[in-house]
Amino acid sequence: MTIQPIFNTDRPILIAGPCSAETEEQVLATAHGLKDKGIQLFRAGIWKPRTRPGAFEGIGSEGLKWLKRVKQETGLKVTTEVANAQHVYECLKYGVDVFWIGARTTVNPFSVQEVADAMQGTDIPVLIKNPVNPDYKLWIGAIERIYKAGITRIGVIHRGFSTYGDSKYRNVPRWQMAIDLMQEFPGLEVICDVSHICGRRDILAETAQKAYDLNFDGLMVEVHPTPDQAWSDAAQQVTPARFGEMMQGLVRRRITSDDPDYLAQIENCRNEIDDIDEELINLIARRMQLVKEIGVVKKEKNIAVLQPERFRALRDALRRRGEKSELSPEFIAMLLEAVHQESINQQEHVMNDGQESPPRQEVPGSLWMGD
Repeated sequence: MTIQPIFNTDRPILIAGPCSAETEEQVLATAHGLKDKGIQLFRAGIWKPRTRPGAFEGIGSEGLKWLKRVKQETGLKVTTEVANAQHVYECLKYGVDVFWIGARTTVNPFSVQEVADAMQGTDIPVLIKNPVNPDYKLWIGAIERIYKAGITRIGVIHRGFSTYGDSKYRNVPRWQMAIDLMQEFPGLEVICDVSHICGRRDILAETAQKAYDLNFDGLMVEVHPTPDQAWSDAAQQVTPARFGEMMQGLVRRRITSDDPDYLAQIENCRNEIDDIDEELINLIARRMQLVKEIGVVKKEKNIAVLQPERFRALRDALRRRGEKSELSPEFIAMLLEAVHQESINQQEHVMNDGQESPPRQEVPGSLWMGD
């Protein structure tokens, strides 16, 4: 694939606007509050797929007229979410500049294909959000479907992933998945939707800085004239003034430096990290050997793989150790999930006389089941 940039700018890409278009006055007030804040795109949800019935599901096509007024009065380009063919046709009719495909659509290849087919023959730029669940192939598949429809100006939006359990985030970032995408598609513009990752405005700035530190190309932020009165996602929206303050407080860092002192210090640290990584692999291999030995004993005695009391003890002990070592709960959870999955695979291999077990469906946020 030869993907072309949508923005092609050296400045950080900023996309801002309300979660939902509620009234014409609200949309225009937000746009006028943002027009001098350096944004490249004004965003507003016209159709809102909600998790449960009864919530505000968007103003519908009437809101597209308001976006047209935004363009006329402020000169800002506009973007909104499309989830089916009819949305595409309506947005094209009203001159929406950029479409985005939401997380609930990305997760369904049939829906993505319907949108892609509706775009056939146009050259509309498209931003694709990650799927709700952390499925890297689904995200790639959505990019491929849009590209095969003849759309070459494609970017992605990282908005985090749904998970079960406690987290300070509304949607856990799992930054590595976005980083993998950057490495696989070096020219792809990657935007971080900090509002949907955070779900609360008090941690927006720190999360936005994290995205900049990880070399994201820009940010998507939800902005509303009176956030607490917003009809959807009130807790994660900020005023235009607060948005401007937050953007001014962020630091955009260089990718690298040719300073000799910097290069020497970095090289020393990286060499030490390489040595530690080798030790980690050796330790994990030793651990898995013990896991297999336990599997042999369990098989001989006809004992189940899952040991609930052992699981609880291990989980609690590792969480405490992680806290003492200043490791984040999110990292500990992901580490437990990875070790758990490999431990179960190793023991099932032993229990089934070396026969491969059927592929196991990974459950985001699952924890170690114990040895």
